[in-house]
Formats: sequence, C-alpha cells, structure tokens
Amino acid sequence: MEPTPQSATAPTCYRHADAETHINCTRCERPICPSCMRDAAVGFQCPECVREGARSVRQARTVAGGRISAVPLVTYALMAVNILVFLGEAIFPDLVDRLQMLGLGLAGPDGGGYVYQDEYPAAFHPEGVAAGEWYRLLTGAFLHLSPTESVFGILHIGLNMWSLWNIGRIVESQLGRVRYLALYLIAALGGSVLVLLIAPDESTVGASGAIFGLAAAYYVIARRIGADMSGVNRFMAYFLVWLVISSRFASWQGHLGGLLTGGIVALALVYAPRERRGLVQGVACVALVGLLLVLAALKASALL
Repeated sequence: MEPTPQSATAPTCYRHADAETHINCTRCERPICPSCMRDAAVGFQCPECVREGARSVRQARTVAGGRISAVPLVTYALMAVNILVFLGEAIFPDLVDRLQMLGLGLAGPDGGGYVYQDEYPAAFHPEGVAAGEWYRLLTGAFLHLSPTESVFGILHIGLNMWSLWNIGRIVESQLGRVRYLALYLIAALGGSVLVLLIAPDESTVGASGAIFGLAAAYYVIARRIGADMSGVNRFMAYFLVWLVISSRFASWQGHLGGLLTGGIVALALVYAPRERRGLVQGVACVALVGLLLVLAALKASALL
C-alpha cells in the first residue's frame, strides 16, 4: 500500500484554496498563506483580522478633537484659491471692484467706484454690503491688490501666502481640517464686519484678517497644550507691531477684527469640554457667525 502524498492532507489558505500552508492566523486560527500573512505583535494575522483590529483601535485626535493629518491639505487649498484668484485679477481687472469688501459706495455708469454720499446723480447707483452684496464679506478675503493696478500686488499676496504657509500648517495640525477651515472663514468674516462697522466707505482686499485670526489661534492653542510661551510671545509681539505699522497703509480694522474673531473661535474649539465637544464647538461657532451677521445687518440698515 503506497503512502498518501503530503499535498493531499496539508491545509490550504482560506483565501487561496490552491495554496498549501502550515501557518494559522493567531487571532482567528484560520490557515493563511505567505501572501495573506500580516505581521502582528505575536505571529501573523490574516487581512480581515488586521482590518477588524484597526477599527477597534481608538483614533488619535487633536487638542480640539479633530482628526490628525500629516498633510496640511486645507492650507494648500486656501493658498491655491488665493493664488488662482490673484491670477484671475490680471485677466479680469474689474474682478476687484466687483468682489472687494465695501460697506457702501457708488458705482458710475462705467462701473467705477466712488465714496458714498447722501446726494448723488441718478446715473450712479449704490454698491457694497449695504446695497445687498453680502458676499463681499467673504470674497474680499480672497482678493489682493491687483497686479495690473499696483506694483505692490505681488508683494501683498507674497507676504500673505508666506504667513499662511508658516502659521496655517501649525494651526491645521492642531485643530484638524474641518475646524481649521471654520476658523479661517469665521476670522475672515470677523475682519470684514469690523471694517463695515468702523470704515464702511473704505474698500479692502486681502487674506490678512483671516491670517491674523490664525495667529491668535496659534497663541491660544500654545497656551492650551502647555507649550513654551517665550517664542510664542515673541511671535505675537511681532504680529501686534505689524498691526500698528500696517495701519498706515492697510486696513487695521480688518486685521484687528480677524485677530479678535480668530481668538474667540480658538477658545471655543480648544477649551470645549470633552463631553459633547463637537456640539459645544458647533453651537459656539454658529452663535458667533450669527452675532457677526446681526451686527453687519444693523450697520447696513443704518447706512441706507
């Protein structure tokens, strides 16, 4: 009587029936072939057990409760939008007049903007937030000095994008993408609202208000996580000095509004209690946006 070949009795991989194996998954104990083996703390596991174990592992979270990501995708996207809009300004010069932040002004028959007056010729019409163009509260934050009208246009966007690159990556890594984007947009809104409240007849452009908001958030986050504040304090001192210096040629109202709004949002994000953290953060952000819009609406109605 001839002996039975080993291949007739050897177990086969549960995923590959034609692959003989003598290795079992240490978790489910099913036979697995070399192509299905995944290194584990002890022995090997099958792909299904590895996936199941990954689902049961608690995801690491940022100080604000967001998902940790090694790639600052939102910062890249915001920089790309700002740069694309800047290039668009060179092709369509009237883009700035149509989208810049303006509380209330006059536009002539040719589209030129003028400071608002109580009495104006019939050929002119009011424009700006008070005239119903509410989108200007955000669109102005993605515009910069037009490269076709000012030699400082490239310097303007260059400084802002450099600041966004350096600060944005840090803040995004500490907040997570969704919360970071919310902070950026609300800070931009806060800067525009303060411009509307204090200097409604001034037209402003630039991402500076939102970037000042990121700077305030950076300070709040550093204190929350117990970082060494010596370098952070020097950084904030630089920004405050720049706020004063830039008031001679830029909108200090937009800078200050973004700084204050960004700080408030950051406080709500990183100091929200762990229990129902998402709910508290969401309510705080929605309430702040609501307050800003109410203030803007009251000012707009007073201008007309």
